[in-house]
Amino acid sequence: MWSEKDLKYIWHPCSQMKDYEELPPIVIDRGEGIFLYDVKGNRYADVVSSWWCNLLGHCNPRINAAVKNQIDQLEHVIFANFSNKPVITLCEKLSKLVPEGLCKFNFTDNGSSAIEAAMKVSFQYHYQTKNPQKKRFMALTDAYHGETIGALSVGGVDLYSEIYKPILLDIIRIEGPDCFRCPYGKCRENCECECFENAREKFAKYGEETAAILIEPLLQGSAGMKIYPPLYLKKLREICNEYNVHLIADEIATGYGRTGKMFACEHAGISPDIMCLSKGLTGGYMPMAVFVTTQKIYDAFWADYNEGKAFMHSHTYSGNPLAASAAVEVLNILKDENIIDKANKKAKYFNQIIKEKFLSLENVGEVRSIGLINAIELVKHDKIPFDSRLRIGYQIYKKALQKGVLLRPLGNVIYFNPPLIIDEEMDFVTDVALECTKEILHDNKLYI
Repeated sequence: MWSEKDLKYIWHPCSQMKDYEELPPIVIDRGEGIFLYDVKGNRYADVVSSWWCNLLGHCNPRINAAVKNQIDQLEHVIFANFSNKPVITLCEKLSKLVPEGLCKFNFTDNGSSAIEAAMKVSFQYHYQTKNPQKKRFMALTDAYHGETIGALSVGGVDLYSEIYKPILLDIIRIEGPDCFRCPYGKCRENCECECFENAREKFAKYGEETAAILIEPLLQGSAGMKIYPPLYLKKLREICNEYNVHLIADEIATGYGRTGKMFACEHAGISPDIMCLSKGLTGGYMPMAVFVTTQKIYDAFWADYNEGKAFMHSHTYSGNPLAASAAVEVLNILKDENIIDKANKKAKYFNQIIKEKFLSLENVGEVRSIGLINAIELVKHDKIPFDSRLRIGYQIYKKALQKGVLLRPLGNVIYFNPPLIIDEEMDFVTDVALECTKEILHDNKLYI
């Protein structure tokens, strides 16, 4: 009944709704830890953290209590000339954790909006500091930064952007690092990021007209969990300084312990000019996003109102106290329960068992990992990908649902990006994923 009502009214995101004729929507009734339970009583291990945002498990008792307490105090207040205690507390706590030099927080209500705001701030900063020629943006191939027009423009995944190209911004595209198919024959562990040469060429040609470059630090998520070395970030920081180009770190998916450190930028020891956060920010509880920037950028907007230098960008739910109360408690839990260190210890075991189970398959090209994130790239042979029309990943996804695991692969890349609290469930979810992968490869006569 519930799924029929859903299909009567709802147009789901990132879906071909015709597929729902074969696989109707699964209506979830409740959640606990890494598990979701549907209205029919079926259980699913959520090892994709419900689009990478659920950080500490579903219905975490401490976050529940924080939000329940706040809702009796204040649900929302206009954020222009008004503020609230939870959001101030959040900024105070975050200011002690973000990379050095980041100190001013601007709130939006989703990751794409944070990216849009960061791009606008960068452009306006250069305009107000006598560099009006800096009005273009750089980004990597295979990048993903969201799906509003500006964010989609800097993205480089055709699946999301191809049809909209006539209305997108003209982005300077840098060939991104691809360690699995490295054109230099190197690997992550022994390279000097020779692939950065393409970035040097683009900066030499376009650096004077570029306001900022946007990058997902160390991990290009929607590209298939493509992982690259910290050295690439170090080189990027240096060249941005050379050309007066802002480095915008999109830590929406990589922040909050996902890569083994609070922020992925820490692996490279660099500080961006602007950093965008969302997803894990509230533990996956409520929509909230923020960009954090430097005093130098902030000061370029400090003037009398009539000078026209204010940042005229707003969202109705900016600085929402309910979301902020959840976000504050997330930081409290991370600290009190030593979550990231514990997750790093579990990550070693997780990666070990995934390699032991999957690398024996002829159709596994690579297993790559960072933090608790693990990705298994399935290939036809060697490094040649499957024909996308086979939808191997989607077939595995459907099979795994029948066995109680929510995987949702990226094309032909199976990945795990679970809540940081995952524990003994690691064996179960990897066994199911392996079993389903073998079955689908066999059914398609791709594996014997």
